[in-house]
Amino acid sequence: MAEIKGVLLPAYVLADESGSMGPYREELSEGLVSLCEGLRAEPMVAAKLRLAVLGFADDVQVRLAVADMRAETSLPEVVIRGTTRYRAVFDDLRQRIPTDVQWLRGQGYKVHRPVVFFLSDGQPTDGDGWRRSHALLVDRARTPTAPNIIACGIGSAEARTMLEVATRPEFAFVAVPGADIGRAISEFFHSLTASLVSSGQALNSANPQLVVNRPDQFTMAIDEVGL
Repeated sequence: MAEIKGVLLPAYVLADESGSMGPYREELSEGLVSLCEGLRAEPMVAAKLRLAVLGFADDVQVRLAVADMRAETSLPEVVIRGTTRYRAVFDDLRQRIPTDVQWLRGQGYKVHRPVVFFLSDGQPTDGDGWRRSHALLVDRARTPTAPNIIACGIGSAEARTMLEVATRPEFAFVAVPGADIGRAISEFFHSLTASLVSSGQALNSANPQLVVNRPDQFTMAIDEVGL
């Protein structure tokens, strides 16, 4: 039997690049850079992670393929374009994640269930079609590599929608009313980095677990919906 090189957590950042994000392109770009640099500053943790950054609008475009941040020198670049099509995201992940996991296993690693960090500033522009694609993605019977999804909404993104996207109610967040959007984006990436560092550290423990930190300027989406 081949020797196991180690255990990895694949992490995917899905960043909304639709036109409404135009005024916040700088904060989005800076957040992605801070994420990459934050992981590079923690090489012991980065060794346990593989990071991918995907930009979504009318389609999904790869800004950073699954990478070991200890060796990756490039930085993801944001391109503002198009509308907010959620189905494109979940169709893409249903193809991408199993392929990536198979590739990592082929490299000799054990792979923990992937995690997706989803950031959107608006409601889906493609109607209800995304729900079926999402359901197939998160159905572990149909998609054995189904990811955990943390969904964060800013701007006009509704709490109800983030609750549908997230795989657990406690994984759904929305920016507090009146929050500065640029600052909320920065806080999202700060929290994302902290979550990945803590999760990477937990992989070395007797009880590996996914750690999800609530970003400042956000509240749990479940707190925002009522009767």
